[in-house]
Amino acid sequence: MTDGGQSPATEGQLHEALQTLVREAHANGVDVAGGWECRNGAEYPDFDVLITEVTKNVGSD
Repeated sequence: MTDGGQSPATEGQLHEALQTLVREAHANGVDVAGGWECRNGAEYPDFDVLITEVTKNVGSD
């Protein structure tokens, strides 16, 4: 989900991919706040993803 269709390989790339995903979903009217279980089968660990809206600081990006 990053530029060039490559998977994130660093924490910074993961942050960038998540930021892009959340921005695009929000722009498309998706309610991005909430929690989701990411079940990944036996090969990978399972995760719980939680997104909460935070108060924007003045002048932040």
